[in-house]
Amino acid sequence: MSSLWLLVPALGFLALFFAYPLTAIVLRSFEGADASMTLEHYEAFFSLPIYMRILWQTIEISLMTTVLCVLVGYPLAYVMANSSPMVRNVMLLMVMLPFMTSVLVRTYGWMVILRPTGLLNHVAELAGLPHFDLLYNRSGMLIGLVYTMVPYVVLTLFSVMRGIDGRLVSVAHSLGAGAWSAFWRVYFPLSLPGVAGASLLVFILSSGFYITPRLMGGDRDQLLASIIAYQVDVLLNFEFASAIAVILLVITLICFGIYARLVGLKQLLTSRT
Repeated sequence: MSSLWLLVPALGFLALFFAYPLTAIVLRSFEGADASMTLEHYEAFFSLPIYMRILWQTIEISLMTTVLCVLVGYPLAYVMANSSPMVRNVMLLMVMLPFMTSVLVRTYGWMVILRPTGLLNHVAELAGLPHFDLLYNRSGMLIGLVYTMVPYVVLTLFSVMRGIDGRLVSVAHSLGAGAWSAFWRVYFPLSLPGVAGASLLVFILSSGFYITPRLMGGDRDQLLASIIAYQVDVLLNFEFASAIAVILLVITLICFGIYARLVGLKQLLTSRT
């Protein structure tokens, strides 16, 4: 019982820097002009078509980012988990390198590459290809988001794939299964908890991301995070911004609920073989 006192500093930190701000945001979202409790901010959000369009647009772009990240990250994680230690360490270093650079710097780097006079269009011009319009639109936004989120997918899948017993695939081969059949019938099902966990993580991060969509996206592809920033920085409408933040929180909790129902939170970084 006395050992529980060791948790007091950590619980105090969480209460002060997590629980209190979150509670304040939730309460402020119900605060009216006369400091009374009201639902007017939620009614205003769901009654205006523009905000509903941005809500569904946020979900759509987050889903597209999640699918693309899994398609790109799964092969990388598979190679990392099943390669020699030297190759694995080099690939792991390459995956970790983006975390050592500011996301703002990385985003500006992609803007330099994708701009009309950038490196990509310069190479296309030398190759006799038409110019690519990949900046200030959904394509540019997705490129930036996928680049930012892929390391999360790779690291999550890698941790799960490292826990898969490779002897199971060898047994499948000894029973007559080919490489492709052994992968789809043995290895891939065992890696599904990692796929689900990585998808959950990327979807949540993408739905609340601000820097990359704001810099690389167009005016027609606004996300809820941009609307929150506009309400706070320009309109100083903290109550309405809090309501939008709570809506994003609810979306996150729904995703966690679906994941817990289908997979289980204990499977997030583990694999049962």
